[in-house]
Amino acid sequence: MAQPRPLPADDAPRTPRRSGRLFRFRPRFRAPGRRWRIAGLVLLVLIALAVIASFFVDEPLRRTIESQMNQRLKGYTARVERLSFHPLGFGLTLHNVSMSQNAHPDPPVLAVPKLDASVEWKALVRWRLVANFKFTEPRLYVDLEHFRQEVKDPTPLKEHGWQQALEAIYPLKIDEFLVVNGEATYVDPGPFKPLRISKIDVRATNIRNVHSRERDYPSPVKLTAVVFDTGALSIDGHADFLAEPFLGVKADVGLKGVPLDYFKPITNKYNLIVSGGMLYADGLVEYAPTVGIVDLRNAEIKGVKIEYVHVPQNAGVAQKATKATADVTKKTANRRDLLVRAEHVRVRQSEVGMLNKAATRPYRVFFTDVNLDVENVSNQRAEGIGKIHLTGKFMGSGRTEATMSYKPDEKGPGFHLAMKIEDTDMTAMNPLLREYGKFDVTQGKFSLYTELAGKSGRVDGYVKPLFKDVKAADPAKDVDKTLMQKVWGHVVDLAAKLLKNVPRREVATKIDVGGEIDQPQTSVLQAIGNLLRNAFIKAILPGLERETRRPDAAAKSEK
Repeated sequence: MAQPRPLPADDAPRTPRRSGRLFRFRPRFRAPGRRWRIAGLVLLVLIALAVIASFFVDEPLRRTIESQMNQRLKGYTARVERLSFHPLGFGLTLHNVSMSQNAHPDPPVLAVPKLDASVEWKALVRWRLVANFKFTEPRLYVDLEHFRQEVKDPTPLKEHGWQQALEAIYPLKIDEFLVVNGEATYVDPGPFKPLRISKIDVRATNIRNVHSRERDYPSPVKLTAVVFDTGALSIDGHADFLAEPFLGVKADVGLKGVPLDYFKPITNKYNLIVSGGMLYADGLVEYAPTVGIVDLRNAEIKGVKIEYVHVPQNAGVAQKATKATADVTKKTANRRDLLVRAEHVRVRQSEVGMLNKAATRPYRVFFTDVNLDVENVSNQRAEGIGKIHLTGKFMGSGRTEATMSYKPDEKGPGFHLAMKIEDTDMTAMNPLLREYGKFDVTQGKFSLYTELAGKSGRVDGYVKPLFKDVKAADPAKDVDKTLMQKVWGHVVDLAAKLLKNVPRREVATKIDVGGEIDQPQTSVLQAIGNLLRNAFIKAILPGLERETRRPDAAAKSEK
């Protein structure tokens, strides 16, 4: 049996021999390579130099960008107060950018406290080198002088070079466009509130998309804003920013609680006074080079008062407006590239009137408690027949109801209107009677029935006024009148008694109406003759006479 090997005498551990094999197992610390230290130092130096150099680049770059912007603008001048170049992110920040109309430079039309332009890094993942723009608190300001100059300027608004001036700021094409807390204001001289849209936030992405097919909108667009301090505006849709000759957009548009009072600077120019009222609406808008669509799905107006003021300076304006409306209706009817439709429109508890200041004795005609319903009114015949229904009170007392059917046509719209006004207190009509009859009444009831039909640019029908229990002379109330006024009042009172239909105590006539739809003609002599005939020969029963045909019935008879 083998014996164990004895230990050394001193029991001391044996020192390992210095052999190359034993030294391989010893750990060894390796310091960073000299090459990496040099590379890091060079990088830091380059960054420092770039940052330092940027301070010397800012001003020359600012002047260059400002000059390029102005080379592209027509009728406007751009200013850039200060510029900061960011070399690490290859970005720019422009401070206090403004654009002014040359004819009226103060105040500027556009003021942007801060505009950031930089590389859109997310797009690099898709191998696209594009930019994003961010406008912080931009302010758009337009007043009446700006507007008048724009009207006189022969250069169309879209050719003033706004888009080209924006593109001159940064060498890369814009892919994302942001507006944060913007504001747009229109100011009109006079005691009017500015038209102000505030807290505007806009986000548009994928702007530099590839050219799309017609009516294909690949770029998402969203906008929210506060309208006139209390209302809300929202736009949510898509756009094609590369469409030619101008961009195309298709979006849902919503309005909530917009006060109509603020539109006075615009409506007053047309002698239309708007007071009170709130607007709620939503619909679809599509605007592109090849198509235009305004589809008003729902709209409601509450408590508005609208009054047209007729003054000598605008005599004939109403007739011109009627003819212009008829011409536009004909031109837009059944156009394949244009759809204008109101699906549901409601007006509640409102007032509509006309104040005639051009008369020798000014008077006012009005309807109160107006409720209006519009259903499916369109410029396209294929959309079917539109329907309109109105109720209210004529001169505050006469029960009023009107129904109308409507169908567009290139030769003129087809329509059928039936309206009745019953038991109006005639004392409210005295200003009107004084102007045209040279008398007033102390009592009486007025009613009116009319039925009109239009087709191929022509209107035909009748208007039938009816008077009951009219009393024009009242000695107790005629003390302040002249002798001639008293005599004339007695004559009117006597005529009413002689001409009235005795069993019904009514005076009535029937006035035929006929002619072109924008210039209907009536005969005064016919009205007088019919008054005498109806009073002495036959009784006139209140109500509508079915003497005209509806457009749909007429179409069936033609077949």
